Amino acid sequence: MTTGAPTPTYPARPRRSRLRTFLPLGIAAWLVLEIWLLTVVAGAAGGWAVFLLLVAGFVLGSVVIKRAGRRAFRALSETLQQQQSGVLPQGERGSEGNGLMMLGGLLLMLPGLISDAFGLVLLIPPVQKSLSRYAERTFERKLREATTGTLGDAFQQARMHRPDGKVVPGEVIHDDERRGPGPEGEPGARPPLTG
Repeated sequence: MTTGAPTPTYPARPRRSRLRTFLPLGIAAWLVLEIWLLTVVAGAAGGWAVFLLLVAGFVLGSVVIKRAGRRAFRALSETLQQQQSGVLPQGERGSEGNGLMMLGGLLLMLPGLISDAFGLVLLIPPVQKSLSRYAERTFERKLREATTGTLGDAFQQARMHRPDGKVVPGEVIHDDERRGPGPEGEPGARPPLTG
């Protein structure tokens, strides 16, 4: 037996977010634009020039990713050494932007001229600083806007807002616990049916 509000026969379908709606369209438009641009450049400069451009982008992107990874590893090692020696680590400005540098290298490695242009823009230090400041401000604002609560509250909210909408508050009562030993001495054995 359950108590509570009846489950609607036609549960409301959750509204689709804008990101889930427009992201596939944006990716498709980006791919079409990349292919079109490559064909235009191939028509103007030749197929070998496009091939060499794509290979150069891949090599440059891998070098950038490797360099950013080494910088990040070196900064981590220095921080760990400072912590082990008892010195409080100071925020170094030189180690900032490794994530954006890796993203720029990844964009350079992707085949296409638009992704190469975005990757090269991400390698410019003033752009890295402004993007990292913007991301930090946005992250802090989202943290301030978030409601405080425990992990259990978050789990309960996630459970209550399942897509199918079927949550029935109630209590489980095990029948075996109320009965004593059965006729054969088995705990919770059911009596024979008569009738």
